[in-house]
Amino acid sequence: MKRYERLAEDVATLIRRGVLAPGERLPSVRQVSRSRGVSPSTVFQAYYRLEARGLILARPRSGYFVRDQARRLLETPGISPVRGAEAAEVAVSELVFSVLDSLQDADTVPFGSAFPCPGLFPLPRLARSMAKGLREMGSEAVVAGMTGGDPALRHQIARRYVLGGVRLPVDELVITNGAMEALNLCLQAVTRPGDLVAIESPAFYASLQVLERLQLRAVEIPVDPRHGVDLDVLADRLGRWPIKACWFMSHLQNPLGASLDESRKRALYDLLVEHEVPLLEDDAYAELHFGPQPPWPVKALDEAGLVMHCGSFSKCLAPGYRVGWVAAGRQARAVARSQLMTTISPSVPAQAAIADYLQHGGYDRHLRRLRHALESQQQAMLAAADRHFPAGSRVTRPEGGYFLWFEFPERVDSLQLLRLALAEGISLAPGPIFSATQGYRHCARLSYGHPWTARSERAMVRLGELLATF
Repeated sequence: MKRYERLAEDVATLIRRGVLAPGERLPSVRQVSRSRGVSPSTVFQAYYRLEARGLILARPRSGYFVRDQARRLLETPGISPVRGAEAAEVAVSELVFSVLDSLQDADTVPFGSAFPCPGLFPLPRLARSMAKGLREMGSEAVVAGMTGGDPALRHQIARRYVLGGVRLPVDELVITNGAMEALNLCLQAVTRPGDLVAIESPAFYASLQVLERLQLRAVEIPVDPRHGVDLDVLADRLGRWPIKACWFMSHLQNPLGASLDESRKRALYDLLVEHEVPLLEDDAYAELHFGPQPPWPVKALDEAGLVMHCGSFSKCLAPGYRVGWVAAGRQARAVARSQLMTTISPSVPAQAAIADYLQHGGYDRHLRRLRHALESQQQAMLAAADRHFPAGSRVTRPEGGYFLWFEFPERVDSLQLLRLALAEGISLAPGPIFSATQGYRHCARLSYGHPWTARSERAMVRLGELLATF
């Protein structure tokens, strides 16, 4: 990173963590120049960058100040105990489908959306890469890309692993129809109907649907909104139950946004090795971190081939292209064969388009713009919640992604809240769809993945009014 970029990221981190409070004056350009040993021009560039991200503002003859929208008054939720049986039959699909069907209206304020705004993605540039890929694709390449994946794309993905500190043989990579196919194939490779799978609680609702479809039983492990999956509970369950696999998000977990730090990732990996249990590491939000460097995945520690690291371009680049992958460890051959017996291959032109874009399209430049937009939108939603949601509300503060998890007073029923909100043209994702036992009834996930507008602000006002009716 350039010096001004590093300085900007350091200040942004202080704002995110509340060290620099809303309305607080930043150190003067002269002070920072002296303390950091950089030129005044470097400090000005950093402050201009923070202004563009909506984190600070300049006041004539007064200096630079943290914007009020960066306020964080609502407390963070605590870790929620898992209710019900330790091993649960999963039956959430009807509820999930009914909720998802209700979110399809394009005219609603999309707080319930699972994807960021399409306008945040470089779709015209991707279309040019698609056209170029089709022009240059020979007949042999069409067939070659159907086994394991497009070689150029696999090379580009492997290269990004290496740049992130993970050395990975290309032949361990299998290109898939999005991360969901990767996760499905991995789970099928290591389980049979009736087996136990450790999952997070709350969990990404699609993971619950996969377990239900494959007739697997869920062992719910609570997730701390700040520190990630509870390793003490996991160790207890692994010692007492014949768990065949773990399905966790080590970074920016959906819906809480929690991330494991490096020491907890090592502790998790040691548990997996001790019990010989494979990990499906769902890392679909890996590129959406707000800090300067992406955290390394558990896969970086994997010498035993136990970790199946699944990623996707759907959340960060090309949502409609349905291109994901898995670095499947010792299960790479089984996953590739299973794919050949089902979908055979993702779209070869889509793979070629993304491979060309990764090589020539300015992917990292796009990611910086995307992260800055999401960070600004997160601050706007947090500030609106501070202003408009009732006392007793709590909210997570993830350092990336595009979701906030709200915990409301116990009297709130988020399924009823959804019905009331939809009648007002506002969507949200209610808590029960994130639980095998349909818990978290007083919780909801809201997305800040779309540009913040006056309409967004009015929707938060109205949600606050609806919450006050319970």
